[in-house]
Amino acid sequence: MRLILLGAPGAGKGTQSKELTKRYGIPQISTGDTLRAAISSESELGGQVKTIVESGQLVPDEVVIALVDDRIKQPDCKKGFLLDGFPRTVAQAEALHTLTGIDFVVDIDVADAEIIQRLTGRRMHLASGRIYHLANHPPKVPGVDDVTGEPLVQRPDDSEETVRKRLAVYHEQTSPLRHFYSHYQARAGETAPQYVKVNGALSANEISDTLFSLLDKSRSMQA
Repeated sequence: MRLILLGAPGAGKGTQSKELTKRYGIPQISTGDTLRAAISSESELGGQVKTIVESGQLVPDEVVIALVDDRIKQPDCKKGFLLDGFPRTVAQAEALHTLTGIDFVVDIDVADAEIIQRLTGRRMHLASGRIYHLANHPPKVPGVDDVTGEPLVQRPDDSEETVRKRLAVYHEQTSPLRHFYSHYQARAGETAPQYVKVNGALSANEISDTLFSLLDKSRSMQA
């Protein structure tokens, strides 16, 4: 099964990635992990990536696509893979489809207001990594960690200003992928990926159950 996972920051992609990869026995592939692995490999392509990253530049599409192409050809991708964070743009999506077919595009849909509430309400105990939420999982005593009594903090990237900026970037660059995949025009000899949209306001377990039901049903019909 070859999957693409779409969703805005805070939509719950990380949680669902873990559940999907575990259920279907496929690896999760993120561009961040792929870039780091390439740099560590000391390959020719990895050397190019290292030079680009160290210079503070954005890694060009053609380099990212080459890395993804190399990654999906690895033995652990024989049964499929889950792409998380790639493609980010329609141009990347079009390039991806020259390399491989995609079976399903899973879109976790969450309203901006819900995402802002989710992210701005998070508080963290830095030493342990424990995470609380002012509305959904508050500490026993406001502002302090349940275990140590030490102060909780809000991470800079969870401030409302930063969250709104991240959402604006998502809507500008990545949100158009929704239209691209929901109206996908298959090329000759290609089967269009099935676009699956799920309500991200549901609980994590409800989202997982919904996805498993939809994907399993579609797989059995295609078999």
